Amino acid sequence: MIRLDIFSDPVCPWCYIGKANLDRALAAHPDHPFRVEWHPFQLNPDMPRDGADRASYLEAKFGGKMQAARAYAQVETAAVAAGLEIDIPAIRRAPNTLDAHRMIHWAGLEGRQTAMVAALFRAYWREGRDIGDASVLTALAGEVGMDYSLAARLLSTDADRDDLAARDSETRRKGVNAVPTFLIAQQYVLSGAQPTELWGQVITEIASLPAPSTH
Repeated sequence: MIRLDIFSDPVCPWCYIGKANLDRALAAHPDHPFRVEWHPFQLNPDMPRDGADRASYLEAKFGGKMQAARAYAQVETAAVAAGLEIDIPAIRRAPNTLDAHRMIHWAGLEGRQTAMVAALFRAYWREGRDIGDASVLTALAGEVGMDYSLAARLLSTDADRDDLAARDSETRRKGVNAVPTFLIAQQYVLSGAQPTELWGQVITEIASLPAPSTH
């Protein structure tokens, strides 16, 4: 197996689109060599802990209502091309995602990391749920088969907050400044929402490599 490390944030639309493209390639190549691991990267690390009104946040980020609308028109076009349904008007809050990343980390300990990532993307982009809210996160934990009560207890503490924030900072120090970023075999970097066809080529090329010598 080959490690495919993915640096991502659930509130990043291109991460959602990039995952959909990768998922299609993996489904088309069921013998693919990848073992996927997800890593924390906050698009908005300075977001208040209880989040912010999303419309106001986007207008400030893009320099006005029309500019934000144009940026998200591109997102919607790309999402449709990736076979995704998104509901931009349903999203009312721009959350701080550190708790969501904590949930992804804990899901990984139970072998449910990718399921949790998928649940977070769906909850935010399709259902407009506030993934910075502890009750939403614990509900998602239950939906993917995690221990609901344990997730609730952990979220009520600061468990792993400093560790995940430190991992995020270390990732930035190593040169990752945008997501999604994909690290293949701890050597090769792909940035951005790569098309399914490219992932298919990568998988085919890896399969054609000679097996490592056992001598």
